[in-house]
Order: sequence, then C-alpha cells, then structure tokens
Amino acid sequence: MPNSPQNPSRKALYTDEERARRDATPWTLVQGILAPLQFLAFGVSLVLVVRFLLTGTGYEAATISILIKTLLLYTIMVTGAIWEKVVFGQYLFAPAFFWEDVFSFGVIALHTAYLWALFTGQSDNTQMFIALAAYATYVINAGQFLWKLRQARLQAASEAAGSLVMERGTP
Repeated sequence: MPNSPQNPSRKALYTDEERARRDATPWTLVQGILAPLQFLAFGVSLVLVVRFLLTGTGYEAATISILIKTLLLYTIMVTGAIWEKVVFGQYLFAPAFFWEDVFSFGVIALHTAYLWALFTGQSDNTQMFIALAAYATYVINAGQFLWKLRQARLQAASEAAGSLVMERGTP
C-alpha cells in the first residue's frame, strides 16, 4: 500500500502481481483447507493430551491424535513452501512471511522432537509434555498467520476504497 489513504508509509503485504498469483494458484485453496483441518486436529488432540495427563488414560488416542496433527503440520509446511514459491518466487523466507516461516521451523522442531520421544521410547509423560510445548508454539505461529490474513484483508479493503475514491474523482 505505498499510497494507501489510511497509511501512506505502510508497505503492502502483496504487490499487484503477487496478489494475482496468490488468487490464481490452487495452492491458496489447499492452504485454506489444510489450515482449519490442522486447527481442528490440534483442538481434538489438545483435549486428548490433557485428558491423558490428568487421568493417565487414553494414551493411544492422544498419541494417534498427535501423529495426525504432526502429519498435517508437515503437509501444510510443504504445500505452504510451494505456495510461497508460486506467489513470491522463493520456497521459504519471502520477506512478507519471513518471521512466520522462522517460527514455523520452531513448531516443526518441537513436533519432530515429539516423534523422536515416541520412537525412542521416552516416558509417556515426556512425550505428552513435548507435544504440549509443540502445541504452544503452534498457537503462536497460527496467530502470526491469522494476523497476516487480517493484514491482507485490510490491504484489499483499503485498495478497494482507494479505487472507489479515484473513480469518483474525490480526494
């Protein structure tokens, strides 16, 4: 938004070309489907993990739910990298999503640490606490992406308002 009426100094999240690529690629829809699925898996899994930690029952259900959540995370990371390549011309760390990508690697590291704990026979509680740490970082990272979605919507609304002003010829 270099010349946005609301904030002339604010840098646009997407250039016109990037927005066109974002809107045209099927990877945007893929991300739009996977993100809520991953959040749903997170919610169910969080309940199952906490239930296990509080009652000592349901280890298998909690474990399966964490594995599903982790698989969705890995899938959304790969498809998100493809999306970034299509939209921004690089697989990761595009300036518009640099910090989200950096934090995503922390999320992936903790989910991978959970897999290590599971497959090396660490205690059930250790596995679950690693999963909770992974989930805490996931919540922060999801918040980052929701903030960017909001910024993109505000940018689109601002540009639409600016276009309307320009069409009417009023300042």
